[in-house]
Amino acid sequence: MKNLIEISKELLQSEQVKVVIGYAKGSANRVRPLFARDAAECEKLLFDARCVQNLAVYLYKREIAAMGKPAIVANIPTLRAILRLCAEKQLQEESLIAIACNNDNEAVVLKNMTEIEAFVQSQVIALSDKDRELLEKIKAMPQAERWAFWQKEFNKCIKCYACRQTCPLCYCTECTVEKNKPQWITVASTKLGNLEWHTMRTMHLAGRCISCGQCAEACPMNIPLHLLPMMLAEEIREIYGTMPGLHRDENCALSTYKPNDQENFIH
Repeated sequence: MKNLIEISKELLQSEQVKVVIGYAKGSANRVRPLFARDAAECEKLLFDARCVQNLAVYLYKREIAAMGKPAIVANIPTLRAILRLCAEKQLQEESLIAIACNNDNEAVVLKNMTEIEAFVQSQVIALSDKDRELLEKIKAMPQAERWAFWQKEFNKCIKCYACRQTCPLCYCTECTVEKNKPQWITVASTKLGNLEWHTMRTMHLAGRCISCGQCAEACPMNIPLHLLPMMLAEEIREIYGTMPGLHRDENCALSTYKPNDQENFIH
């Protein structure tokens, strides 16, 4: 991304922000999150095809809030997560500045939610060819085959909760899986417990998931977890005509009631 380092330095030196959250070189040709608080640290910033981690997951952390107002290097899924978090009252209107990459590979500064909205809505938002192919393959399966597919995948789960930790929309300070009075879901990795966990997680993301795919990226067992909320997102878009992460004041499709809603699911 052109001018990323220069823009980041300017934002810090002019004291518009106190920290720039971005990407830097990691190990083994990977990238890692970087929290730059001065011009020297900004020299480490980069942005390329490897930069897929959704950095919005850090925005509501107490440690980051203590640093002061942040600027965040944001791809489209990160910008969508920011708008969704604003809609859910987890972020304030002007609590951050986003640095996005335009179609000319240039860094652009988005100073508020209105500018973030306009930028996101100007972009083409679609699933990758790989994810689209996988979704269509799963949708085409007979019900019994689809059930067997997910049972086999869930049996791999070791309950590490990396999917939860990397998801910007899993922001509860205490998750249901950590409660034991009552204990709704078993702590240990079991066939039933794994099914309960992934079903609950998918339903909690219904109408909210911005399809960044980071849950699957983080999974050490290579379970395609992202396909479940993506499938629900597709169905919600088809039924309600809504897509999360486009507006800072949007409602969640499954928590919004309208008197003229169809009730054809009631028999």
